[in-house]
Amino acid sequence: MTAEELITISDDNIMGTYRRFPIVLTRGEGARVWDCNGKEYLDFVAGIAVCSLGHSHPAVVEAIKRQAETLMHVSNLYYIEPQIHFARLLVKNSFADKVFFCNSGAEANEGAIKLARKYAFENMEPGRCELITMKDSFHGRTLATITATGQKKFQVGFEPLPEGFKYVPFNDLAALEAAVTERTCGVLLEPIQGEGGVRVPDEDYLRKVRALCDSKGILMILDEVQVGMGRTGHLFAHEHNGVKPDIMTLAKALGNGFPIGALLATDKVASAFVPGSHASTFGGNPLAMAAGLAVLDVMLRKGILENCRRVGAYFLECLSNLREKYPFIKEIRGRGLILGMELAIEGADIVRSCMEKGLLINCTNGNVLRFVPPLIITEADVDRAVEILDKAMGEQ
Repeated sequence: MTAEELITISDDNIMGTYRRFPIVLTRGEGARVWDCNGKEYLDFVAGIAVCSLGHSHPAVVEAIKRQAETLMHVSNLYYIEPQIHFARLLVKNSFADKVFFCNSGAEANEGAIKLARKYAFENMEPGRCELITMKDSFHGRTLATITATGQKKFQVGFEPLPEGFKYVPFNDLAALEAAVTERTCGVLLEPIQGEGGVRVPDEDYLRKVRALCDSKGILMILDEVQVGMGRTGHLFAHEHNGVKPDIMTLAKALGNGFPIGALLATDKVASAFVPGSHASTFGGNPLAMAAGLAVLDVMLRKGILENCRRVGAYFLECLSNLREKYPFIKEIRGRGLILGMELAIEGADIVRSCMEKGLLINCTNGNVLRFVPPLIITEADVDRAVEILDKAMGEQ
């Protein structure tokens, strides 16, 4: 079938919740994808920071194939061997003592909200059920997580929203401190705001948030759905700042395309969840766990984090050079291979022009070009991407 025929069928049968580009992607390998017409694209979206090892990584493909031939799904009423091994590897390489597995970032954040409230109910003064989150944050699309999200545009039309959330500006410690009351049980934030425009806080911000949470006896919850699993050059973004949260959420790159979410916590906080407190039918199923285990093994053993740091620094330098050429580029920011280019103009035309020229990029907040390519990209891939971006910007 032609792309036009497939798009027509899609429009006729699938709910219109996405504003899609008019291409049908059918194959991927490494940092490249191909559409149904055979056109090749350099993919600097990577499923929105999902395919960190690139498309169809052989170790992940082999793990999924092997597990699919063995056991795809059983209930969490029973112990699941790949889940046990994956949980142990995550705990070994993180601050956490316990893991809960689910299927997405939104589910992980929903679980974090429940865990924080349950812990507060059992361990804090009565009435402490409120979470402080950040303006311009993004935490998911469930009713609770869009309420936690500090962007009104995601909430309009879904009122009444759940109670128990308060918002303060990101990277503003004074505002956060002023917002803490006798109802506060925790602070939920992203170490780097992804959907909010790739916003990196001051170097000491997370450390000061940790100290504030400690002094007030409340929980520090980090949403690392987008920036975790190597995206910043460390396995977890908070490691750059030398802090340890009480709760952390992961998803996206955790399965390199296979849907996995995870909620990690210290023993002290995790103890609030007992049988019946929380559950997921598909969370932690053997197939997902085999994929996740393969991803983490490759990420830890194959120089992925080092490549992210090296190529990310090179990419940042190349983007900064473009800023000298185009006055409508306001700022370049980011860490590792989550980089943002804030423009003084709308970014949609540049994104479309890049796509036509064979480069897939993304625009968030209307004017921030976001680059979240696979962590396996090379300097040559960066050179090609910047060449295309340069041409697209020259058309503005």
